Amino acid sequence: MTAPEEPEPDRVGDAPRPRETLSLYGQREAEREFLTAFRAGRLHHAWLITGQRGIGKATLAWRIARFLIARHGPPESGLADLEAAADLAVPADHPVVRRTALLAEPAVKLLRRPHDSKTGKLAKDITIGEVRALKSSLSLSSPDGAPRIVIIDAADDMNTSAANAILKVLEEPPENSYFFLVSSAPSGLLPTIRSRCRFLRCKPLSGEDLTGALAAAGIGSEDGVAHLRELCSGSIGEAVRLANEDGAELYRAIVDMASGAPGLERSKAVALASGCEGPNAAGRYDATTRLFALLSFRLAVRAASGVTPPPAADGEPELLERLAGSPSRADAWAGLYDRLKRRAAEAKLVTLDPFLVVLDFIREFDRTAAKAAS
Repeated sequence: MTAPEEPEPDRVGDAPRPRETLSLYGQREAEREFLTAFRAGRLHHAWLITGQRGIGKATLAWRIARFLIARHGPPESGLADLEAAADLAVPADHPVVRRTALLAEPAVKLLRRPHDSKTGKLAKDITIGEVRALKSSLSLSSPDGAPRIVIIDAADDMNTSAANAILKVLEEPPENSYFFLVSSAPSGLLPTIRSRCRFLRCKPLSGEDLTGALAAAGIGSEDGVAHLRELCSGSIGEAVRLANEDGAELYRAIVDMASGAPGLERSKAVALASGCEGPNAAGRYDATTRLFALLSFRLAVRAASGVTPPPAADGEPELLERLAGSPSRADAWAGLYDRLKRRAAEAKLVTLDPFLVVLDFIREFDRTAAKAAS
């Protein structure tokens, strides 16, 4: 019997992990910025790769790592002149591609939340123990003169002790070593860590890039892909998460229920909340709370701007026009968005009944609709 795979913090459903992904969509500007520094011989020892969750930050970090390792390959590899490369791509059949995909490349170290063998789950954060193990490995000689590369994915997961330990490494980095810190919330990192890094900013994907990334992830043929693009705000990671939970159809059901506001139909509310119960419904519960917050955000934007965005579900334009047709309603919906985001975060910290949490979201939505209507 094959043992089940251990959970990995960068794994989203069945989509390829960042280290297995060779195509990079939407981050040509960040790629060019690094390549320009490389060609000029001005590689900083620490790079902070920032941007919203799921837009390719870790994929870019692994792409850079493969590029830097491959340029030290033998002449017969055909990569001796990587200095003249047009981008950071490395051929799929290059040995470094296979080694990094298997986490078997000795020159690359990955710092991430570890797997807890006792609980079978991922640890809550990166601890000082992982940083000490990293420092020990960095004390060894670099294989074949290749640069030693550390990818921290995600730097946001480091607890205080781990962050302080990493800071000391960044202050006195080992020779010929490069650090790539992946962060969706860089403002939460220690200011001293930020000050020792050069920023490499990633942007949300355009519609065209997102379509290509969805197709590469195997979701390009989904009927609701146009709606999915609108729901994921330029994040391929979010698109994959939603696709795994049939997010386009779930959002349609939320819009259908919300169309009765104020005064929602109880049976529809109970059906939505019931779908989030059970040990195997964690993904759907998370998607439901995120999509309720997203609908609130879209209502706030519609009210403030007066512009109806492209539909993310059938019937949504009519709902936005009816509940957010006036600038005076923007504050009510923006306030709901903030409350729902805060409550979702709080619910993750304690054990709450998903059924009751979703019902609470629905009641809050209905109360806000009544307030906006008045």
